[in-house]
Amino acid sequence: MRASSQFKKGALEMCVLHFIQKEDRYGYELTQRVNQFIPITEGALYPVLRRLVKESYCDIYTKESPDGPSRKYYKMTDKGIEYLETLERDWDEFVEQVSKLREAD
Repeated sequence: MRASSQFKKGALEMCVLHFIQKEDRYGYELTQRVNQFIPITEGALYPVLRRLVKESYCDIYTKESPDGPSRKYYKMTDKGIEYLETLERDWDEFVEQVSKLREAD
């Protein structure tokens, strides 16, 4: 497995929460949104969404679609907002430390 795949896997949860925090979204829409920045497959996203719901970081509700069957939407919980803040803080610290390491002699 390429290193970039591992990087994506580690950051995908944070990316998904970022987009759900901005607006409730359904799975395919999330895949398309993330794909604008990081190439992923739709299959990579659903295990992340299931885990986020199981851990109570997101809730699910169903909404009728004008384009076909009802869709499952994911909505951020208060616990999810706190978790995202922690993930982003940890991520920023990690990136800063890796940058320092790369600049070191």
